[in-house]
Amino acid sequence: MNHEREELESWKRRYIRKSSIFQRVSKQAQTKVNQWIPEKAHKVVTESIKKMVQVTLKGSEWVSLHTIACMPGLLEREALMKERLEFYRKAATIEGAGTGAGGIFLGLADFPLLLSIKMKFLSECSLIHGYDPKQYEERLFLLYVFQLAFSSDSHKKEVLRIIENWEEEKEKLKELDWKTFQQEYRDYIDFVKMLQLIPGVGAVVGAYANYQLLDQLGEVAKFAYRIRFFNELE
Repeated sequence: MNHEREELESWKRRYIRKSSIFQRVSKQAQTKVNQWIPEKAHKVVTESIKKMVQVTLKGSEWVSLHTIACMPGLLEREALMKERLEFYRKAATIEGAGTGAGGIFLGLADFPLLLSIKMKFLSECSLIHGYDPKQYEERLFLLYVFQLAFSSDSHKKEVLRIIENWEEEKEKLKELDWKTFQQEYRDYIDFVKMLQLIPGVGAVVGAYANYQLLDQLGEVAKFAYRIRFFNELE
């Protein structure tokens, strides 16, 4: 398992490196815009995202441990995660192309549909590693994995710290900070998803963007659950 541990440490160092100047400037601009938005509007959006995620996770409960068996070893688990990622990545690509081709109205529908695909994938990852996503703490964990995939540099570092110390941290985490969750996610994908609304190029952008976003989530989920696997061996 030395190779897998070394690969994990290398990934952590690479993943929390500073993003590009463009990404940092973009994040600063989005933060400024967020400050202009009235708090009442933030609350409405936050509540909407919260309900959307909760409904999606509730809908994932039909997937059982009988459908996706927990693999005995790390490599077997990761192989199955890769297989399931390919399934959901194809679904996200098709969905992105379809909604992108429809311009602004169908493009707006992409947000909840893509969110649903991501949450279902993470629920299956949880099951593959032998955890029950019906349990509150497991739902909380996969939401932190989600945030690790789609957040700014500073927030990624904090989320990674929580995941690395999950057994201690989960006792302190009574409720997810939904406002931070929605702002980080929205800011992360805003620019590319705006291009998806443009008629003519929306289908290509939508398909490519969704493929890349699922790819990003798959990589982060693999290493987040690997962190937990090694922590439980110690």
